[in-house]
Formats: sequence, structure tokens, C-alpha cells
Amino acid sequence: MNIYLRMLKLIKPYWLILVLSICSSLLFVAFNSTSIWLTASFVEVIFPKKNVGNTQSLLPKVPQPTKKNLNANIKQLTRRLIIRESPTESLKALCIVIFLSFLLKNIFMYLKNVTISFVQLRMVNDVRDMLYAHLHDLSLSYFNRKRAGEISSIVMNDVGAMRNSFTVSFDKLLVEPINILTFMVLLFIISWQLSLLAIVILPISVYIIASIGRSIRRKSLRTSRQIASIMAILDETLQGMRVVKAFTMEKFEIKRFFEATRKHFQLLYRRKRLREISSPLNETFGVLIGVILLWFGGTRVLTGTGLDAEDFIRFIIMLFAIMNPIKSLNNVNLELQEGLASAERVFSIIDEKPDIVEKPNAIEIREFRDKIVYDRVSFYYDKSREAVLHEVSFEIKKGEVVAIVGQSGAGKSTLVDLLPRFYDPTSGSISIDGYDLRDLTFHSLRSLMGIVTQQTILFNDTVYNNIAYGVSHYTPEQVEAAAEAANALEFISQFPEGFNTLIGDRGLRISGGQRQRLAIARAILKNPPILILDEATSSLDSESEQKVQAAIENLMKDRTVLVIAHRLSTIQNADKIIVLEKGRVVERGTHQELLSLPNSRYRYFYETQFGAMNGKLAEE
Repeated sequence: MNIYLRMLKLIKPYWLILVLSICSSLLFVAFNSTSIWLTASFVEVIFPKKNVGNTQSLLPKVPQPTKKNLNANIKQLTRRLIIRESPTESLKALCIVIFLSFLLKNIFMYLKNVTISFVQLRMVNDVRDMLYAHLHDLSLSYFNRKRAGEISSIVMNDVGAMRNSFTVSFDKLLVEPINILTFMVLLFIISWQLSLLAIVILPISVYIIASIGRSIRRKSLRTSRQIASIMAILDETLQGMRVVKAFTMEKFEIKRFFEATRKHFQLLYRRKRLREISSPLNETFGVLIGVILLWFGGTRVLTGTGLDAEDFIRFIIMLFAIMNPIKSLNNVNLELQEGLASAERVFSIIDEKPDIVEKPNAIEIREFRDKIVYDRVSFYYDKSREAVLHEVSFEIKKGEVVAIVGQSGAGKSTLVDLLPRFYDPTSGSISIDGYDLRDLTFHSLRSLMGIVTQQTILFNDTVYNNIAYGVSHYTPEQVEAAAEAANALEFISQFPEGFNTLIGDRGLRISGGQRQRLAIARAILKNPPILILDEATSSLDSESEQKVQAAIENLMKDRTVLVIAHRLSTIQNADKIIVLEKGRVVERGTHQELLSLPNSRYRYFYETQFGAMNGKLAEE
């Protein structure tokens, strides 16, 4: 019920169009019922009770004091509408009235469909926009927990399933119950005895609809999860195709994908079987009741003890006409259950709360003036696991270059990720110019920083737009100057389309060194006072490293820099080097100071990397 109410809230902005749709639906039902009622009137026109060459005897006379029911009154109004002086004229009037009723019915059906479709499609579009916007509000920890393929599946497939389901469901849920109610009222007007017998079909249909619908919803939820699994496998394989081929794992990946698609097929097939059995069951029960009524009522017509022929034909036509909305309502329930299963997954993301939130009265920081302070900072990714950082304390003064070194898993990347508030410390605090990071707005904090990482993130766009990404005001001359400072202009100028060259998904059409230099050009154009370098040259060959390192040196000029160094040769001139081991600061100092310490961890890293001969440089 909660999901129903949430969907209704999404429709609220379009209530005026929805009112128009409801009015069109009511008029559609009215003219639909009228057309069916009039269709049965052909009996009285073609086969009049008195064959006198005209139909004057059927025209209403002066009201008699005889007792009349509602059925008789409606029939009298029908006669006033269609009966003329001769059977031919009456037939002509009947044909015109039936045509007009069907014409108006279809006009209002069109208005009903286009208005409700507008509301449905806009609502689903709003859901997708809301979902995508909310993903940007979530913290990085959420994306570490969730697979990218699963999120993509929910945004596209589940929202699409909601559209397909609710496009039909809202329309049918609005019209079919009114249709059924209208037909039932008319059936009771014609004959309440036969109607009581006919109403037996409703509890049977409701039971079938409810029981099958519950099973459909469960299977739809499992199907959505399986689609997410398939998309995750596909996404991982496409991103790691180089590794797959290098390790000749094609058959393994194909087998893994086939197993996932086979499970998906089985779920789809089971759900399809349920959908396909519900309609025949409902129709069989309906026809059974109809045949019983046809026999029961027909024998009474033939013996003259029941309805007259016109009323009985009208009753049978309406009885079978009511089967379609009942069957349609059954299909609506099945589709609605599929949509609700997808809606659960969509709302599970929308209901996800970010771990890192901005305070309502957060402060806008305009510039960096003094220093950054890490004060007894500890951090856990998961409370059940060991802490990644243990009471780390140090400070970075404006204009200093501070390097973080340590073995893999020591907590280096986590330490720098805390600075732009990708995560918050579990305990302790980090401050800039005396302001706790948690008191600052995200935008003003992150505007002070430029980040260049080992895994360069570029977009399937032009070189120009990738360099200018995230920068509000710039000129083409500034973009070119940033590329030149990053040593990227030399290869950009060799592209046939220069800065307008598309670099492909994640920049895969260019080399790793070129990607890094574009990322550095992006940071140079942003011109941030604080720079974070996370092993920016660790995955490059020697030639590319030299060019990227030269670009980094240009980038580091007159900035405060926090750098994670994989290759110690890049940080020998750092103002301060901090050595991490298992999340703790074990050493700090300059390059020469740390090398001069006997048995220091830094000296061990340095000698391991450069060999025993280079280790002797500590004495020089």
C-alpha cells in the first residue's frame, strides 16, 4: 500500500490532466454501455411484437397507472429515441444512434488514452530523473557496496518495467471497475434474479487474480534481480576484456553468462506460464456461468415465464460484454504486480540515505589561507573489521608538499579520500583553516581541490570537453594553455580533429600516459589551491612517466599538495613525508631525514625500490 501511495504522490503535479482523463473515462464508459444497450434494440425494430406495417403501436401512449420498473422506463426512453412511423425509419434511426454512440465512445476513448499516457510517461520520466539525481547525492560507500551493473539495471530496466506496467495499469484500473459496475447495474435493472446467479463469477475471479498476482510479484522481483546480475557480469566482462583474453578465460566468462541467462529464462518462463493460465481460467469460468444463464433464462423465455426476447438478448450481450473488463482487470493485476516488484527496487535506492550529509547551516569557504590539520583521525569501512586508520595526526601548511608512503593496504588512499569528504572519519577530525570539514558545504570544500588519481576518469566526449569538465568559466585559450602545461598539446595536435577528437569510453582510444596528462590539464584549468595526487604515475611506462611527471611539476607550482607516492623518486623534494603502516603513522620527516634513520621503514622502501647501491645515497 505504501508503494501505491508513493506512486499517487508522483502523479499529483499532473492532477488537472488526470481529471480530464477521468472525465473522458466516465464518458467513454457511458457511451460504451449505451452502444451495447442500443445494439439489443434491433430485436424490437426488426421483429416488432405487432406486424402492422408501422411501429406506431410501440410509441409511448398516455401514461397508464400500471406499475413500471426502472428497466421499463429505460426501454421507454429508448423507444422515444429510435421508434419512428415505419420499421424502415426506425431501423435508420437505430443505425444512426448506434453509429453516433460508437463514434462518441471512441472519441472519448482516444482522449482518455492520450491524457493518461501523458501522465504515466511523465511520471515514469520523473522517477528516472529523481533516481539519477539521488544517486549523485549518495556517498561513495554506497557505490562500493553496490555493483555498477545492478544500479544500471534498476535505472533502466526496473524503471522501464514500471512504465510498461503502470502505463496499462492506471488506465485499466480507472476504466474497467467503472465498466464492470455499470454493466452490473444494467444487468440488475434487466433481471435481478439472473444477475444474482451471474455474480458468482466475481469471487472466483477475484481469488484467481489475487493468488496468481502474488506469485507473479515474487517471480518478477527475482527476475529483476537476475537481470541485474546479468548486467553486472556484462559490465565487468566488457571493462575487463583485456584481462579475460590475456588469461584465456573466454570460455569461463561465456559459461558464467550462459548460466545467468538460463536462470533468467526459467524465471521469465514460470512467470509467463502463470500469466497465460489466468486468462483462460477466468474466461472458462465466465463462459460456464454464461452458458448456465443462457439455458436457464432461455428456457423461461421460450415458455413465456421469464424475460421477453429483447430483454433476454440485452442481458446476454451485457453478460458477455462484462467478461472483457473482468479479464482485462485480471491482466492489469498481473502487470501491476510486475511493476510493483520493480518499484520496490527503485524505491530501495531512493530511500537509501547518504552516509555523508551536508549540514543545513553549512559554511561556504572561499579560499585556503593557512593549513590543513588531521587530528587523531580513525576510520572504519565496516565496524566488524579492523580499523583502516588509527589516530592519524599531522598538518599541511599552505604551500607545502606532503607525501604519504606505505605498503599496499596501509590506508594511504583512505587518508586522502577523507579530505574532500568522500568519507567522514569514524573518530577524530580534519580541519581547513580552523573549520571542521563537516561544517563546510560540499561545493565550497571540493572547489578548493584538484584530484589526479592512478585510475583516470575520462568521458566519451571530446578532448576539449574533458579538459574543461567541472570548470564553469574558461576560454579556448585557457584550455589550450592548460593542455600545454600538462605536456598534452604535443599529442593533441597530432589528432586529425585536434581538441574536437572523441576519446571513447573512459578514454580508451588514447594511451594511459595521454589520459593522465588530460587529467592533469583538467586540474590545471581548474586551478585549485589544494592538489591531491593519488599514485598518478604508478601505472605508466618510463617515457610516459617522465612526461607526466613534468606535467605534475607544472601543476604543483604554488599549490598545497598531498601526494600518495608509489615511486619514491617522485617525492624526494617533498617538504614532509609521512610513512603509514597498518593505518598508523610510524615515521615522518624529509627524504634525507628519513633515509638517515637507522632501520627506518622509509629507508627499507627506498632500498627495496632502488636496490642496495642506491641505498648508499643516504650517506651522500
